[in-house]
Amino acid sequence: MLILELAVILFASKIAGDISVRLGQPSVLGKLLIGIVLGPAVLGIVNDTDILKEISQIGVILLMFIAGLETDMDEFKKSGKAAAFVGVLGIIVPLSMGYLAGLVMELSAIQAVFLGLLLSATSVSISVQALKEMNKLKSKEGSAILGAAVIDDILVIIALAFLMSMAGEDVHLGTVIIKKVIFFAVAILLAWKVVPIMLRKFAPLRVTETVISAALIVCFSFAYLAEFTGVAAIIGAYIAGVAISFTDYKHEVFEKIETISYSIFVPVFFTSIGVAVKFSGVGQYIWVIVALSILAILTKLFGAALGAKLAGFNWRSSLGVGAGMVSRGEVALIIAGIGLETKLLSNELFTVLVVVVLVTTIVTPPLMKVIFKDQQMEEKVA
Repeated sequence: MLILELAVILFASKIAGDISVRLGQPSVLGKLLIGIVLGPAVLGIVNDTDILKEISQIGVILLMFIAGLETDMDEFKKSGKAAAFVGVLGIIVPLSMGYLAGLVMELSAIQAVFLGLLLSATSVSISVQALKEMNKLKSKEGSAILGAAVIDDILVIIALAFLMSMAGEDVHLGTVIIKKVIFFAVAILLAWKVVPIMLRKFAPLRVTETVISAALIVCFSFAYLAEFTGVAAIIGAYIAGVAISFTDYKHEVFEKIETISYSIFVPVFFTSIGVAVKFSGVGQYIWVIVALSILAILTKLFGAALGAKLAGFNWRSSLGVGAGMVSRGEVALIIAGIGLETKLLSNELFTVLVVVVLVTTIVTPPLMKVIFKDQQMEEKVA
């Protein structure tokens, strides 16, 4: 029963998050791990149902919306060069190494490219939470990670469309690019001209919480528009948050949306990642999982870090940025699903890659914690 499952998830995620913090780790790590315990992989108390996935989707959209609200645009503009370097090199290194790994695994050339492309994806929703807990979301590192995530998403999706057209799928590269250009053009125009007017018109309405409702309408509309045009919904939600951050309603929206989000939707999102894990049948591929997990972590970590270093960051900050890009999250899972559907991935390799994605997601928060903690200690000594 969904209502009982929600009660269990909320109770367990808060307790697990608290334990994680007491052990010196971000709370998100505890929420991810308790999801595995509650799900079919261990206790089977919570099932990976469609309605839980929908609630989880709302959670990640709201999380990125909040990240947009908190974005310091002055710092974001300064990090434009870093975001570009991190986004591009954070794709090139995993893509090339993933391709070589695919050839070693005796995959066809196009399957090897697909594997490399999947390992190039990134999802910063987990990183956003870790950055928030360390008060780093508004830092130059946080801005670089968020900016690079947008660039990463665009480049990976365009590359995926190109690969699908080569694989014989009915996907036209020109159409894909045009749809994305249209999305960003329309989103920027709406953010600039329509969003402020909409909030001002809603504010005087004689019903409760009109501004918050208007903000949610903007958030979900931008997320839908992004998904409809082939851009991740989280990018649309992030842009919506940035748009509202320029209005006079920023603080009111942030405070109430954060309350709504962290009381139910965001905990469900983090816990549901663990709930979705199924370990059946992966035992015989354990060494493949270990090898691909190490490859996925190191290539994104050092590829993105190299980009940050070339943009002028010191090595400690560069590694922090690289760590923030490690999690593959839902973006990689979406690509894996496409690969399974188009026969570019076998059922066995699909299962292996789902576990690899989970490993990168679990590793990201503690990795960021260690690097940024050391950085803060160095700054205090200096």
